[in-house]
Amino acid sequence: MKTKALLFDFDGLILDTETPEFQVWQTIYREYGHELAAEQWGQIVGGWGISDFYASSHLAKLAGDGLNAEKLRARHRSESDALTLLQPILPGVVDYLDEARRLDLRLAIASSSPHSWVDTHLTRLDLYHRFEAVICADDVSPGRTKPNPDLFLLALKRLEVQPSEAIVFEDSPNGVKAAKAAGIFAVAVPNPMTAKLNIVGADFTLESLADLSLQDMLNHK
Repeated sequence: MKTKALLFDFDGLILDTETPEFQVWQTIYREYGHELAAEQWGQIVGGWGISDFYASSHLAKLAGDGLNAEKLRARHRSESDALTLLQPILPGVVDYLDEARRLDLRLAIASSSPHSWVDTHLTRLDLYHRFEAVICADDVSPGRTKPNPDLFLLALKRLEVQPSEAIVFEDSPNGVKAAKAAGIFAVAVPNPMTAKLNIVGADFTLESLADLSLQDMLNHK
């Protein structure tokens, strides 16, 4: 069936927020003599739908010396946000959006992050207006972000297209699982952080959106 819509994740796919977040936690863990494994952090990358892992609480428990988890979270947020503001739009993203407009494809964001995060960055990057719909964690029931399919199903509903008429672009295992649970063709595009994780089930994998034009991607579907 002809492709009518493209659904994009945000974190790690359009803007690499995930590598700074992991790197800052690694630095904080090491200050207290511990390591944060990529597999542990990977539980929540792309979605919180089935995980209750919190790095701050985990480190506080490991250190066992009265560390305040809330203060750890605040420090991590401040330092990782500063690094995120230095990140460019990931390679190939703007080209895909330009080509999608030329091909008259409908566009949406489906993110496990809240609107306060996604909308702010999309606006800052001058990308918000490119998308017909921006679906975030606030738009689905608590606990129903990725790897659950709810975000993608809502995006399809907003765009009025069927699963077989869409392509999802994701960077994480949770995102790919959510796309496939929604019955949508899934393209995995790992970033430096999620490349450390085991992403399975994608219909197609790219190291970067810059490696293949959108038209060639459509021919692969």
